[in-house]
Amino acid sequence: MYSEFSKGIFKENPIFIILLGLCPTLAVSTQVVNALGMGAGVIFVLLGSEIFVSLLKDFIPERIRIPAFIVIIASFVTVVDLVMQAYAPSLSRNLGVFVQLIVVNCIILGRAEAFASKRKLGESLLDALGMGVGFTLGLLLISAIREVFGSGTITLFAMGSFDGVIRIPGLSAQPARVLALAPGALLVIGFLKALFNWLEMRREAREAWAVAAPPPGAAASAAASQTGSSADDGLPSSEGTSSAREGGAS
Repeated sequence: MYSEFSKGIFKENPIFIILLGLCPTLAVSTQVVNALGMGAGVIFVLLGSEIFVSLLKDFIPERIRIPAFIVIIASFVTVVDLVMQAYAPSLSRNLGVFVQLIVVNCIILGRAEAFASKRKLGESLLDALGMGVGFTLGLLLISAIREVFGSGTITLFAMGSFDGVIRIPGLSAQPARVLALAPGALLVIGFLKALFNWLEMRREAREAWAVAAPPPGAAASAAASQTGSSADDGLPSSEGTSSAREGGAS
């Protein structure tokens, strides 16, 4: 069961491995607070939609399954949008239309169609959590790199006297502005994708070497057996010795 959860974080990460949901990733990854808000919304919609699709899969006719999935997803997206407008209006303004576009997000609809409609409730729940957490972590990583190096700040939720902005000395005065612009998102995603591909190639090479290499004691055992066989070949056998003795006696 753990593999159903962890695959969304590592082996099938929506952003870096299967490359889904890149439109909101490119658009809202300018600040860490945007990544937190979008990630929380996607996790909520994924959980609700996969749970309902898994429960209703036997009652939804095959011909209308995609429209039915979209209606289920749109219901949860509406809840997210209204809650953001009521309790986090600034976050809702920052995310803009990309909250409503969660309805047609490839991650949400793809998991509902490819996974939840064919699996049990428990598996669908773990899959939704894994995919949602994997998307949120990827979005946070991209947003942190872009905001830290592109603006010299880390923007969080404002609380009390804290305005929500952490300014980094040195970087806030002379940031790399290109990373805060639209091309910066493509650059960051490209470099991170190359890094993860390189790490995956190294892991596969280590696994292949481990399979091809003999066990630690195999080489010593083979050498010992070869030495023993060579020694046996150099010594006369007991039958040959007794035959020689009989010939000498006669």
